Amino acid sequence: MTPDTVIEIGRQAVTVTVLLAAPLLLAALAAGLIIGMFQAATQIQDMTLSFIPKLIVLIVVLGLTGPWMLRMLVDYTRELIQMIPNLVG
Repeated sequence: MTPDTVIEIGRQAVTVTVLLAAPLLLAALAAGLIIGMFQAATQIQDMTLSFIPKLIVLIVVLGLTGPWMLRMLVDYTRELIQMIPNLVG
């Protein structure tokens, strides 16, 4: 196994990780921004007001993108397992 192969596998792992995390992080960012603007406009500073809606948004986004995320993770894992004979030999 060459250093280039290790770097390529690491690059693919980082790419898959970013793609899997992006929907949840972007949804949490958008929900936090909207809730923050609402809190600033109404001057309501309650912690549960920001936590509960973000949690609900994350659950909805995970429900919508979960099958895609699982498929991507399974495909990447299958690819890695199929590469083992080439990496060893």
